[in-house]
Amino acid sequence: MSTPKRWHVIASTAALLVVGTPAVVASAGPSDAESARQPRAEWAGTWAAAVTRGNTVGLTNTGLNNQSIRMTVRTSVGGDRLRVRLSNLYGEQAVKVGHATVARPNTGTPDDRSDIDAATLRELTFGGSTSATMNKGAELLSDPLDFPVEEQEELVVTLHFPVLTGPVTFHGQSKVTNFIGASDLTTAADGAGFTIRPNCCWMFLSGLDVQRRHSPGAIVVLGDSIGDGNGSTVNAHKRWPDLLADRLVDARPEVRTPGVLNLSLAGNRLNHEGPEPGAGGFPGYPELGPNALARLNEDVFPQTGVKTVVTHLGINDIWMSGDSAESIIASLRQVNQQVKARGLRSLAATLTPYEGHGNPGVWTPEKDATRQAVNAWLRGEGAAEFDGLLDFDAVLRDPAQPSRLLPAYDSGDHIHPNDAGNKAMADAVPLRLLGL
Repeated sequence: MSTPKRWHVIASTAALLVVGTPAVVASAGPSDAESARQPRAEWAGTWAAAVTRGNTVGLTNTGLNNQSIRMTVRTSVGGDRLRVRLSNLYGEQAVKVGHATVARPNTGTPDDRSDIDAATLRELTFGGSTSATMNKGAELLSDPLDFPVEEQEELVVTLHFPVLTGPVTFHGQSKVTNFIGASDLTTAADGAGFTIRPNCCWMFLSGLDVQRRHSPGAIVVLGDSIGDGNGSTVNAHKRWPDLLADRLVDARPEVRTPGVLNLSLAGNRLNHEGPEPGAGGFPGYPELGPNALARLNEDVFPQTGVKTVVTHLGINDIWMSGDSAESIIASLRQVNQQVKARGLRSLAATLTPYEGHGNPGVWTPEKDATRQAVNAWLRGEGAAEFDGLLDFDAVLRDPAQPSRLLPAYDSGDHIHPNDAGNKAMADAVPLRLLGL
């Protein structure tokens, strides 16, 4: 079993250090009445990614060695200060972080994700030092940085690893182009030195928090490849959780909106481990992550300021593993119970159609009957257990062929929605269910 994360403890401690009771110094600050009127600064998650172990072959297995990786993320909400969270949760050894920076992209150059705006470049520190070591299985939280962040803003984080890291802790489906180059390139404004350009992979980077006034917290999406953006356009931020964040900002321009943290993992299952093989010759991979219940303590509960959890899982248990409706429902109920036990709002989403996906045997009438049985439970007894239901099946299905995606929403593989389908999902979320 993986070691549970402790971000919630770190977040609370950091908030106390920043916001704690001021020292008693004559005439040094505002009066008690003035202090009482000041809104309290709080930390909230603005971006996060679920992380897993590197795969058994390739770069994520061998790791980085005197290399820098430049990664783009997009905030959901803004704040006056930021801090970055790194993770070596699945590492096999301690990992040295030689240097780390954050900047805004240079949108005036053709490659606005590898080139950064040098005027915005800031060093990240860890306990006052520009370098740090992540212990095996541990996280690393940067010092708070005075760096005002806007909502829906792209930021570029660059990390240098001076010695071999070994297997990386990473998120395999970034849907943005990231960049790897030799030596310390953390302060390089020109991205020419970044010669490896995969359309994947946030490595060691797991979260970004901002400090806000009267923060309403964050919404966590616990999902699979549908939430992780398979089928959406690379570098366009068109996952449905991205589009939900956009919608919240547009719908509430005068009000502080909650952050949206997408903790979806492509291929993730409720009841199985990532390396377990599936149907149609699917081999399974570590990057698909542990079973969803094991992910609660790793990916969901430690998030900064989480208030609502949306669970959209189960379709992979059907097509990959042939699980019964009863086993899927049992795990969904357990997720709901554990989320509610933490005092969080718990929402569920129906399983979307996928006829036509994959090789013969991946979809069968029997498997679709299982999907329909899970959805019937979610719309009936399940609706009384969860705090709300997002009926994504009703949004995406073809009315003429309910076991298939509507062609206008089909990315082409018959299971993942395209950009239009992702927008339809985001638009269908009742904001009242989010407590707004």
